[in-house]
Amino acid sequence: MTPSPPWPIAGKTWSTTLRREGKAWPATAPTALLVAELLDDPLLGPDDPSLPDAMLVYLYVVGVAADLGEGAAEVRARVEDRARELRAWTDSHLSADADGRARMWQDGTGLGELVLDQAALACFDLVPALLRRVLPHLASERARRRTCAAAAVGSLARHPSASAQRPVLLDRLTSMARAAESSYDLATILIAIGHLGGDTRPWLTDPHAGVRGCAALAPGLTGDDTAERVRLGPAGSPRAFIESFGDMAPPLQFQSRPYGSLVG
Repeated sequence: MTPSPPWPIAGKTWSTTLRREGKAWPATAPTALLVAELLDDPLLGPDDPSLPDAMLVYLYVVGVAADLGEGAAEVRARVEDRARELRAWTDSHLSADADGRARMWQDGTGLGELVLDQAALACFDLVPALLRRVLPHLASERARRRTCAAAAVGSLARHPSASAQRPVLLDRLTSMARAAESSYDLATILIAIGHLGGDTRPWLTDPHAGVRGCAALAPGLTGDDTAERVRLGPAGSPRAFIESFGDMAPPLQFQSRPYGSLVG
């Protein structure tokens, strides 16, 4: 059965709070906080069980946008160094008309790009709170929700503050992968395991081509001969990779960066 993609449900939120390339706008962090706070609200969409799934996928994408890693300190220093200028630029941007706002992004001061860096930094600082909200959904009774939560954990737990949690989270995700009920869920979880530096080698020989391809994408398998042979399949024929999932959409991570270009 084809999983219901969460994007139609969250399309408006997606398009207005995330840049086309999946990076942050100034509105991204406040929106992500609201999404996380509403995630467990029983009054939100009681007749649409896919809505929390969509919210978890949104938080996955925010985690990707927030993945500054060790570069966060350098971004923070640049933002703080020009904090007064940034406030003035933002005030001017809010009061300008559409043409004026468009010109400001290319005004030669570099402040527009720094505003976007500041937006990514705000997401980075929010990630620990988002991760806390997502973790309980790994135990959901709904298989699709567990899978969406795994994807979100795969991006959010890359944050430096989660380094001590990662071994336990990887054990949890690996157990979920072994118990996955569909190739779609398994492939999605394997990408999350790879994001966190886990070992996906046991699935390089899986009978399903899409599962093998997702296992081979783990950054930790760079240089692995078996993984390289598997990667030649999806890398050389994205269409074949997509078609390996039959009437199902490819794993949700392929709908956005860093993997979207592989099947675009």
